[in-house]
Amino acid sequence: MSDNLSAVPAFTSFRAWLESLRLRTLPLACASVITGSALAWHAGHFDPAVALLTLLTTALLQILSNLANDYGDAVKGSDTPDRLGPLRGMQKGLISLKQMRFALALSVALTLIAGVTLVVRACQSLGDILGFLALGALAIVAAIAYTVGKKPYGYLGLGDLSVLVFFGWLGVVGSFYLQTHRLHLLAFLPATGCGMLAVAVLNVNNMRDIDSDRRNGKFTLAVRLGACNARYYHAMLLSGALLCFGVYAKLAMLDASGWLFLLSAPLLFGQARFVIKHTAAAAMRPVMEKTVKATLLVNLLFAIGLAMN
Repeated sequence: MSDNLSAVPAFTSFRAWLESLRLRTLPLACASVITGSALAWHAGHFDPAVALLTLLTTALLQILSNLANDYGDAVKGSDTPDRLGPLRGMQKGLISLKQMRFALALSVALTLIAGVTLVVRACQSLGDILGFLALGALAIVAAIAYTVGKKPYGYLGLGDLSVLVFFGWLGVVGSFYLQTHRLHLLAFLPATGCGMLAVAVLNVNNMRDIDSDRRNGKFTLAVRLGACNARYYHAMLLSGALLCFGVYAKLAMLDASGWLFLLSAPLLFGQARFVIKHTAAAAMRPVMEKTVKATLLVNLLFAIGLAMN
């Protein structure tokens, strides 16, 4: 009897940590590496070891960002019971500030280890080593500074730009460069498409919490745009992503298989129509997970199409 009772708090704490880790967002990290690696494959320079190390480093950065987000919002009191999104472990009182600080330090350490290993394994020149170490350090700072600090940029409406840079341009083009050791300007087209889909995930999250964010001084881009314009912005992100992938397929002269990503078009347009039609913030609750899955699907189809070419 006593053993069963003592197991309940541990189980609850475990669930709290899972909530704070937000493992369901990891496909966002995977999507950029998948697309970058597919571009490397298409260029004839795919390196599976580098791809796996890049995937590990990116996933750890995503986890670090998730934990820092919970920590920053909890310290600032932004995640209140009146928000529509789920309350995390810190807001529920199941994870202390000390525990979260330790988790953040551990995440930074693991990310550094994975990142340095990746750079040593992939880079062939001192310039590349120093450049990617600097980019890695910038990514860690950006992951933490999103909600942590006196003036977190996530509270200023700059989160969308950060996601585009790190989940799009840096994630895709960086993965491509680490395997091919060259820069291809065309790669920025699918990188932008991938980034726009990741921004769409953030935008759904911000639309869901738009009212509580406004009340608590968290001026995300959705708050600044307003509920109506944020919905049209979401539709623009989804359609713009498909356009970027399409322009790349055209300029790279891919055959029919290179257009496989268009199979996801009905799903994206259906989601855009749903978001525009349903104006209640509560309607955004199930849309975030669907957007994450759609992001992964588009990038997988694009990668498969490149492999078939």
